[in-house]
Amino acid sequence: MVTLQLDQVGAYYGKTLTVSEISTPVLKGGEIVAVIGPNAAGKSTLFKRVAGLLKGPGHIRLEGSAKGKRAISYMPQDSSANAVLTVYESILLARKQGQSWSVRDDDLRLIDHIMEALDIRDLSFRDLGALSGGQRQLVSIAQTLAREPDVIIMDEPTSALDLHRQMEVLAFMRKQAKQRGMIVMIAIHDLNQALRFADKTLIIAKGRMVACGLSGDIITADMLRDVYRVEARIERCSRDLSHVIVDGNLAV
Repeated sequence: MVTLQLDQVGAYYGKTLTVSEISTPVLKGGEIVAVIGPNAAGKSTLFKRVAGLLKGPGHIRLEGSAKGKRAISYMPQDSSANAVLTVYESILLARKQGQSWSVRDDDLRLIDHIMEALDIRDLSFRDLGALSGGQRQLVSIAQTLAREPDVIIMDEPTSALDLHRQMEVLAFMRKQAKQRGMIVMIAIHDLNQALRFADKTLIIAKGRMVACGLSGDIITADMLRDVYRVEARIERCSRDLSHVIVDGNLAV
């Protein structure tokens, strides 16, 4: 089983240490890990550090993977669209990066399966530059999954999707994590989605870790008051489902 652990991890932008002292318990294959916090808390910076795009102190321990540089795949919040490529070509290109350029039947079957699951088969021959923001996000998710990494890092992957599609995509990613034994780290703004889909949650504020643990244990009224500066309550609907309630309304 693949495992990932952060030990006193920090990240530099230039000479400035903008994120520091991030430590986690051992994260295991099959888990969804939500990364939450206010705007400018350091979530994107942490993701770039884990993906190897930024330097910084601390140790990132990835064990149980034999995929080398392909072990971690990073999906940024804003993905560039190359209008020269069609959707299918872009996913195939992502699949073959770092591999032989010979296209096998199993490559095509995997791409077809992912596109079918994300309901984007009808976009196959559309140019990337002609897509909406939500469609580009879905294609970026397909590109990330096509690489078959052990760890997927997704920076607000559903921000341009409507609520129905958000729920579909997060449920799909949860299923993929379980089936493939992947670790999926997702930056999420909607705390109710973190409670619903994430096994563990990492909370960041002002570049420092507030807490990391089981989602239902650390998303609390006290945390919401201290980190988000809102008065709210956590309402448990069932053994496995809780909601954040602010001023009598479901928080988003």
